[in-house]
Amino acid sequence: MTENALNTQQLNEPQSNGQSMTVLVTGASGKTGRRVAEAAEAAGHTVRAASRSGAVRFDWYDPTTWEDALRGADAAYLAYMPDVGAPGAGEAVGALARQAVALGVRRLVLLSARGEDQAEPAERAVRESGARWTVVRASWFAQNLSEGPLLEGMRAGELVFPAGEVLEPFIDSRDIADVVVEVLRPDSGYAGRVVEISGPRLLSFRDAVAEVSAATGREIRYVPVSAREYGGALAGYGVPAEEAEFLIELFETNLDGRNAYLSEGVREVLGRAPRDFAEFAREQAEAGVWKA
Repeated sequence: MTENALNTQQLNEPQSNGQSMTVLVTGASGKTGRRVAEAAEAAGHTVRAASRSGAVRFDWYDPTTWEDALRGADAAYLAYMPDVGAPGAGEAVGALARQAVALGVRRLVLLSARGEDQAEPAERAVRESGARWTVVRASWFAQNLSEGPLLEGMRAGELVFPAGEVLEPFIDSRDIADVVVEVLRPDSGYAGRVVEISGPRLLSFRDAVAEVSAATGREIRYVPVSAREYGGALAGYGVPAEEAEFLIELFETNLDGRNAYLSEGVREVLGRAPRDFAEFAREQAEAGVWKA
């Protein structure tokens, strides 16, 4: 076999079971990326943790950062910021996926969202890229209440959010990471598939805040507002108008009850039940995350 033939075979055939891979993790400082990086490293893979300010620089809005991050990687986890359904996500994900394939990164896993129609362009872009792809559609992250923009309100004792009394099966980001690392394996059988994952039970946002309140021993209130009211508040905090308008549309659609069901993806992929929200609330409360 010639060297060129060998290289072609290695490009088209992912590594066999038991071998480590070099895995590019985009958004490696985020809610899921950080945990995907940790889980991949624990599984024996070489992790290339990429972010806008990390040692491996990667910025979805700066394509000049993509090649260096991708080159030499065997697989990549794609978490588009700020959201997989945001304007321009499909174009950016498609361009990155095609460049990944051209550079020999044949295995791609895209983080998507259950019930988010706006995510279809990004999902389609990965499917059409020529990569061995998997789409992981997750429910609402439990960690959205312990990290990011909602944390300040939780610490202040009040979550103002446009979710009404809709039910959602909150998923622990650690379960997302475990699923991603498992489906990345060349022999996992999940190439060319969509995997839907959720937590093990349905909770309203009021229920979730009440469980956090009980775990912390301090009162935290849930205050439902309309998506338009919430969008106006975001604009007041300096969120760009286009992003605020997208979030209003997202909340009006994704939080309309369409996701009030359980998905069995975690058990299917990992052979175990997903972590319960109560476990998450207890651990984060013990860590002092929601202290005033």
